[in-house]
Amino acid sequence: LANMAVFGKMFAALAAADVGASAWFAVGFLGVLAIYIVWKFGSGTSPFGEDATRPASPLVTDQSVRDKVLKQGFAIKKVPESLDAIVIGSGIGGLGTAAILAKAGKKVLVLEQHDQAGGCCHTFIDKGFEFDVGIHYVGEVCNRLPNQIISDQITEGQLVWEEMDEEYDMIALGSFDKPRRIPMKRGWEEFRNNLIQHFPEEGKAINEFVSRIQAIKRGGVVWVILKILPLWLATFLVKSGLIHWITSFFKHTRPLRKVTQELTDNKDLQCVMSYNFGDYGVLPDKAPFAMQAMVMAHFMEGGFYPRGGASEIAFHIIPVIQKAGGAVLVRAPVSQILIGSNGNAYGVRVHKSSGDVDIHAPVIVSGVGFTNTYKYLLPKEIVEKHKLNDIFQYVKPGVGAFSVFVGLKGTKEELGLKPQNTWAFMGNDLDGYLNKFMAQDRQAAGQDVVPLMFLSFPSAKDSTWNNRYPGKSTCVIITFTPYEWWEQWKDKRVMKRGEEYDQLKQALAQQMWQQTCKLYPQLKDRLEYMEVGTPITNRYYIGCDRGEIYGLDHDTDRFTPELALKLRPETPIPGLFMTGQDLVTGGYAASLAAAVITAGSVLKRSMSIWLDVMLLGVKGSFNKKDV
Repeated sequence: LANMAVFGKMFAALAAADVGASAWFAVGFLGVLAIYIVWKFGSGTSPFGEDATRPASPLVTDQSVRDKVLKQGFAIKKVPESLDAIVIGSGIGGLGTAAILAKAGKKVLVLEQHDQAGGCCHTFIDKGFEFDVGIHYVGEVCNRLPNQIISDQITEGQLVWEEMDEEYDMIALGSFDKPRRIPMKRGWEEFRNNLIQHFPEEGKAINEFVSRIQAIKRGGVVWVILKILPLWLATFLVKSGLIHWITSFFKHTRPLRKVTQELTDNKDLQCVMSYNFGDYGVLPDKAPFAMQAMVMAHFMEGGFYPRGGASEIAFHIIPVIQKAGGAVLVRAPVSQILIGSNGNAYGVRVHKSSGDVDIHAPVIVSGVGFTNTYKYLLPKEIVEKHKLNDIFQYVKPGVGAFSVFVGLKGTKEELGLKPQNTWAFMGNDLDGYLNKFMAQDRQAAGQDVVPLMFLSFPSAKDSTWNNRYPGKSTCVIITFTPYEWWEQWKDKRVMKRGEEYDQLKQALAQQMWQQTCKLYPQLKDRLEYMEVGTPITNRYYIGCDRGEIYGLDHDTDRFTPELALKLRPETPIPGLFMTGQDLVTGGYAASLAAAVITAGSVLKRSMSIWLDVMLLGVKGSFNKKDV
């Protein structure tokens, strides 16, 4: 019954999809039928063939126990024998790919250059405060949606998501001491009605805006499908122009600013329609409307945060990798991907001061991005042979992030903090203010208003926080700065970059903290701790080339069907695959999708692996009804 239900669900999805004609619908129906038959009677172990979840165990708070999982240092004796695959990088893309391969019976080694696993999902503890560095909220990990299903399976149900406030985001627009506050509410109708309540004269524009978001949400699946179809078929669809007959998705990649200006003349509403561009790091004048729409649709079910903090993600994925005989080792910087005389990738070289170590496997998966992989990890002659650098004519690294980590005295109740984020703008000219800020001399940065700030209160989102850190709270403040402000110190040792560097980052951090205290006056006298991270901090700890937190830039150039053919899991080098946020888009959910795409490609189950995920969702729905 469940098998028939998933087939029906696929049929219904096609009916609701952004198709261009009934003929395509018929072709799609027959295609799904064929895939279903191959999937049902195909060979090989499916990583999602059985539900692997079990009741969630109590939170592990003993840090020494957690460190044994998250901080396993590299040593030759810890490298498993007869590896099936090696994954470079332990972000959610790398760990997710490794876990899915492990669930298919593969022995996988994950190598991480930092001193703990997790990539942007790791946390750090200092002077009695714990901070996340990249996970601030996640959408669609509820209601048996794919994000929830995949997360559950690769953690065996041990990763628990806690729902944030109904008003998961708050926009603070204008003067920081007396801003206009506009909340974002979960639920399509609630979202629409809330905007109309704040902009009663703009009902037509708001209805059209919501309608376009819904259309893009349906059509956005094509962006993923182009990466899982056989390359010859995806190429045919793009080169022939049929892709534009099938979907209107690529017609929505015009600049966000132009679209909002066409919808309304109200500058504040234009700002609200663009407010969370910081979730992918591109200003509205260069951001594709489709990307903004996908992000807004992503949070229509609300925002969620991992119980116990962001490190819970890696903490519960790693045992799944270990169960299949694999390992996740840190302090293991990969300096080169090894290419054999036959042109195949066959291993990696780990740089150690005691001597480099070569490790061999028939499959190599890079989760550290196209920039790092093509520019730094592959031999130059291989790059030239396959013309790999050609891709950088179309894409470039995204913007760098500047983060302020603040420790506060007082509980969330005492400080009046909600489990929500705040997006603070000095005015409604988002492009003008931020472009001016980014173009100024770095010495003026700490003396002028920071026009954009994202504020998160992780301690208010986690129900276990008060038990783990009683009487304390945390705040993370983020903005964007040019990499060039910091570039001269990129080769200096961490914590040893000199007085000028420290003065610059402290001046900017203090300006951001003063603005935060205007938004939240109750925090002014509660400061106990402050640490600052710049783009070169990100470069050091998470290995990004120019301090970018979202990988390749998410501008309009990235979202073309032609580039979708280049940003795929397979590479021209046999045995080398890509995963992570460069494959789909930035963020937890897209990196998780990339993990499934890449694992499917390695296992030669590119389409059927998604059917397995959908079947688990249907089975879960049936089991829920039976309870």
